[in-house]
Amino acid sequence: MYKSFFKRLFDFTVALIGFILLSPVFVIVTIGLFFANQGKPFFFQTRPGKNEQLFNIIKFKTMNDKKDNQGNLLDDVHRLTKIGSFVRKTSLDEIPQLINVIKGDMSLIGPRPLLIQYLPLYNDFQKQRHNIRPGITGWAQVNGRNAISWPQKFEYDVWYVENCSFLLDIKILFLTIKKVFVSEGISQEGQATMEVFKGN
Repeated sequence: MYKSFFKRLFDFTVALIGFILLSPVFVIVTIGLFFANQGKPFFFQTRPGKNEQLFNIIKFKTMNDKKDNQGNLLDDVHRLTKIGSFVRKTSLDEIPQLINVIKGDMSLIGPRPLLIQYLPLYNDFQKQRHNIRPGITGWAQVNGRNAISWPQKFEYDVWYVENCSFLLDIKILFLTIKKVFVSEGISQEGQATMEVFKGN
């Protein structure tokens, strides 16, 4: 009953209240990134949601669009701006995703929505992560975030899908707050973000 009905009600209510409370921070970060990213404070990207249905995820844009002499984007480390680094470290870049939750594209808690080019690379076990709405945070995020390996991440994602409950969601919310304050697992060692998934 919780997974099929009350979870969506919980998501909508908490996301709406959270967005209203965080609206001053939302405005300040938007202005800062507007100037840091040449008028582009937001990042939009198509991601797979529940049942692999595509939607546009909204995040704060923490990296600029600087390119090398051949016109190729520089790597993540060299495009991450100072304000972008702060926004990412404090997880403020996730605030716009509350809009995705309010719209029903996402949940507060669930497997993180990954890139669409990963879809053909999943095995049958890993595909189960799409049986519920993706989340802003999830079981994998509070157990290592980007610092854990892909196999570990998928194990955590599928475990959550199979064990989703109200009490588990509350636990993950509190653990997420703790992770934000101690800034754990933001990236893999030697990486600005998570390494690319190349399949099994």
